[in-house]
Amino acid sequence: MGDADYAVITLPLTPETERLLDAEAIGAMKEGAYFVNIGRGKVVDERALARALEEGRLFGAALDVFEREPLPEEGPLWGMENVIVSLHATDVVEGASTSCKTDLFCENLRRYLAGEPLKNELDKGLGY
Repeated sequence: MGDADYAVITLPLTPETERLLDAEAIGAMKEGAYFVNIGRGKVVDERALARALEEGRLFGAALDVFEREPLPEEGPLWGMENVIVSLHATDVVEGASTSCKTDLFCENLRRYLAGEPLKNELDKGLGY
């Protein structure tokens, strides 16, 4: 993290990843780096991230997920000019993934009816 200009977080939320990116991890990031989280919000300590952004240690952040969703209106991230907040939903972007989701659903329905293992099935033990 200390050498990267960009950190892109795509982690699932599990007991092992919750708040994995805490103040210490964020503090170890390269000064002036960009932070992107498109994984799960609770993987990141939002207060530590906001502090790093306010202090200028991190140049900017693009966030699609948050510890609490929807992101509370009174949260500091809303007012930061170096933060991009996006809606945590791809289904509102026309054509973004509709055919892919439909194809997967149809394939899994076929597999289910045939008694075959499903594709992309959640491992409840791992949490993803």
